[in-house]
Amino acid sequence: MKRNATAIWNGTIKEGSGNLTTDSKVLDQTQYSFNSRFAEGIGTNPEELMAAAHAGCFTMKLSLDLTEAGFNPTSLETKGTITLDNGVITTSNLVLKATIPGIEDAQFQEIAAGAKANCPVSKAYNVEITLDASLV
Repeated sequence: MKRNATAIWNGTIKEGSGNLTTDSKVLDQTQYSFNSRFAEGIGTNPEELMAAAHAGCFTMKLSLDLTEAGFNPTSLETKGTITLDNGVITTSNLVLKATIPGIEDAQFQEIAAGAKANCPVSKAYNVEITLDASLV
């Protein structure tokens, strides 16, 4: 399986702008710029997309692992945060709030840690990955 996205950039780094398009068209000429990355400009940025990818991948892997362990999660909500520090992506932090009937916290923490370590995006990122998982 291969997935594709195209980035187009026009102009200099500060005055220019670009757009991103995915084959699925979920992103369809979605704008990004210096300001959307380093200030409060309108549009997306690579770190935001990395955070979304990690949160989505981890949450799906956790759902799979919970189902295989015999649990039926009611709700899994993960917020992903990518930290860009001095031009280097240094961490990916996942904060999970989960509603899972019948699971004990120790087993939940074990399964969540396994999903964090083994989701494909975690394996692709060469940064510190943290997880704060709580049952609600």
